[in-house]
Amino acid sequence: MTAPYGAHGSSLRDLPRLRRSRRRRASSWDRTGGNDDRAHVRAGESVTLLDVDGAGVVTHLWMTVNGPRRRRAELLRRLTIRMWWDGEESPSVAVPLGDFFGVGHGRTTNFVSAPLQMSPQDGRALNCWFAMPFAAGARIEVQNEAPGEVWVYFYVDHEELDEVGPDIGRFHAQFHRERTRGVRPGLLNSRYQFGGTNLTGDGNYTVLEARGHGHYVGCVLNVRPRRRRRWNWYGEGDDMIFVDQEPGDWPPTLHGTGTEDYVNTAWCPTQSYSAPYHGVTLPGGRNWRGPVSLYRFHVEDPVVFERSIRVTIEHGHANRRSDDWSSVAYWYQAEPHVPFDLPALSERLP
Repeated sequence: MTAPYGAHGSSLRDLPRLRRSRRRRASSWDRTGGNDDRAHVRAGESVTLLDVDGAGVVTHLWMTVNGPRRRRAELLRRLTIRMWWDGEESPSVAVPLGDFFGVGHGRTTNFVSAPLQMSPQDGRALNCWFAMPFAAGARIEVQNEAPGEVWVYFYVDHEELDEVGPDIGRFHAQFHRERTRGVRPGLLNSRYQFGGTNLTGDGNYTVLEARGHGHYVGCVLNVRPRRRRRWNWYGEGDDMIFVDQEPGDWPPTLHGTGTEDYVNTAWCPTQSYSAPYHGVTLPGGRNWRGPVSLYRFHVEDPVVFERSIRVTIEHGHANRRSDDWSSVAYWYQAEPHVPFDLPALSERLP
């Protein structure tokens, strides 16, 4: 009996469906039989979490890390995770470790979504349930760019399969960061926050730009406001998603109404909140001056593209704000993908 990538889903209703696969796990257990169940990763080195041949699917990834205390606030941007499928040269996943698991700015906090979770203590247990299929091998690595040794504890649960069909896309995740440039100072705050028009999408913050056939399944958005004014709301930026459109095409296929609206919240949220497909993990604090981290996952409503996709959002209404933005986009597509990798460490640090 062969074991292809199954037609089963993952709901409670579907659990009784019998399936045929071979469950496997790669982990950091102590091969001496002791309790040193971690990888010791020195500065500048990498640890391989998974390196397998053949067909299969990663079903769950759990990790926790510890490193130099004096660099704790930077550790999750100094550690990076990359993934390669089917022997490809350019990684399909290249993201700072903390951002990959759903929270930006090198922070952790307890939150629960369907595909990603940070669990106690203080969100330092990192979990991912995005399915990651492969037909001819998979490799997952974590690199340490911290100044000292880091301990990495991990599980990579996966299934061995006989085949993965041509209709199964590969999982991708990409990090982006930009210190956005808005209008020059001097305007009244009300005009700065709400004035101006944008009927081109030019200058929007780009979450994802990909080519090929696939579907976008969500993002983590991070903002650190750089403006210091009374009522320093970072939002009002419309989401604009261009599907199979070329630069200059207008209007976008999907046009939204504001930053908090895109992540399914409302009225300038100041509260932490997590739901299966949307949430506010870092609300920003008083007058939104602190770090903000949001997520929106298109699990029930993926955005399908046949040729290309550009996922963008205004940085403030009509791109008037100058803030520090970063993001992780998650999507599936047929290979090959447009090559990408991480920006330099100096461009990642919070």
